[in-house]
Amino acid sequence: MSILTIESLSFSYDKEIILQSINLTVEERDFLAIIGPNGGGKSTLLKLILGLLKPQKGTISILGSPPQHNRSAIGYVPQNTNINTHFPIRVIEVVMMGFIGEKRPLFGYTPQQHHRAMAILKEVGMESFAHAKIGSLSGGQRQRIMIARALCANPKILLLDEPTSSIDVKGQREIYNLLKKLNQSITIIVVSHDISVILEYANKTAHINRHLAYHDISNKKETFHIHDPQEHFCEVELLQMLGSSHCTACDYEVGSTHCESCHHTKELPC
Repeated sequence: MSILTIESLSFSYDKEIILQSINLTVEERDFLAIIGPNGGGKSTLLKLILGLLKPQKGTISILGSPPQHNRSAIGYVPQNTNINTHFPIRVIEVVMMGFIGEKRPLFGYTPQQHHRAMAILKEVGMESFAHAKIGSLSGGQRQRIMIARALCANPKILLLDEPTSSIDVKGQREIYNLLKKLNQSITIIVVSHDISVILEYANKTAHINRHLAYHDISNKKETFHIHDPQEHFCEVELLQMLGSSHCTACDYEVGSTHCESCHHTKELPC
């Protein structure tokens, strides 16, 4: 079943073309990784999917409807989880903000909503922190809380923008393992620069740099070489496959990409 469909999409700011002729279909329970250079159009595409911008050409549909008419189908986790650590708000209160569309204006949250929020906290492994101050948590823990908040609306798609930025390697693995678990019942779309990590979890990938290059990487052992003993999937091979001229090391389209694990190198044009 198609959850998200994008057809012949183009978008410009003034006369600058940001996205051109974008076509993409995301199926139920896909785990899609969106990669590409800064300024390539990833953020603009997110805003279009969220309904914050309208396509100038082409269409976007979520479960058959425009994003503006079906926003509740998307749970969004923004990149920046930095907050005022002195603000006295508890974890459970942050999570229940995800019910904002259901909240009774004069009477607060219902017992049923509180129970659901606690169940979601348990699902993301943060139940014991329900009454802790949000500012006392680590970056990885706060990201779990933001995911829990997004899940309160019972969305069909969980859309995350750089979910592991400013999180240590251990925290990154924990976040992606959680997303893999959630992916059993929900479609995941992740914008990430962590290519070597995301390749272990995603089954589809889209490289965006004005145009979109798409590839199904469900069967990684057939798609990529296996580099024992860690079974490392080389990000340079992915970039070669997608025809990317993007240097993941410096985020500019110059120089070369180099995989530290298997030492593949792709020379890029200046």
